[in-house]
Amino acid sequence: MTEFDVIAEARRQWESHWGPEAAQPMSAVTAIMRVQQILMARLNELLRPFELTFPRYEALMLLYLSSRGSLPLGKIGDRLQVHRTSVANLVEGLEQAGLVERLPHESDRRTTLAAITPKGRAAADRATQLLNEARFATAPLGADELDTLAEVLRRFRADADSFPLD
Repeated sequence: MTEFDVIAEARRQWESHWGPEAAQPMSAVTAIMRVQQILMARLNELLRPFELTFPRYEALMLLYLSSRGSLPLGKIGDRLQVHRTSVANLVEGLEQAGLVERLPHESDRRTTLAAITPKGRAAADRATQLLNEARFATAPLGADELDTLAEVLRRFRADADSFPLD
């Protein structure tokens, strides 16, 4: 365990070398990246009993929530905003755990579908219940803080992904 806030120290150092205008965005980005690491570790620990990582859980939930329980691999990549290679690795891991299966597309032989299995549906149900009970590992933040955080980050995502901010 760290005995002091390393990001605050980095900000202090940054301010002394490059000024507060440079230190402010550096410390914000560094804090976001550290929180992402913390959340990923916490979520992966919660999901371990289901043979899932958080990225695999996200892919599984896309299938779980899809109307047919299956999606083309390319569509999974688009929705998760990851490269085709990453989708192949995610689906392979889910397939090895028996949570999904690959199927040929019914009308396009160039397209492969990932389809959730009954075991995958059960794992998705149980994992989601656990994540919801654990508030997706967001302690110690409260409801208002989570809403504020989501809205601030939504503005950033809208700028990058070009979707409207209602």
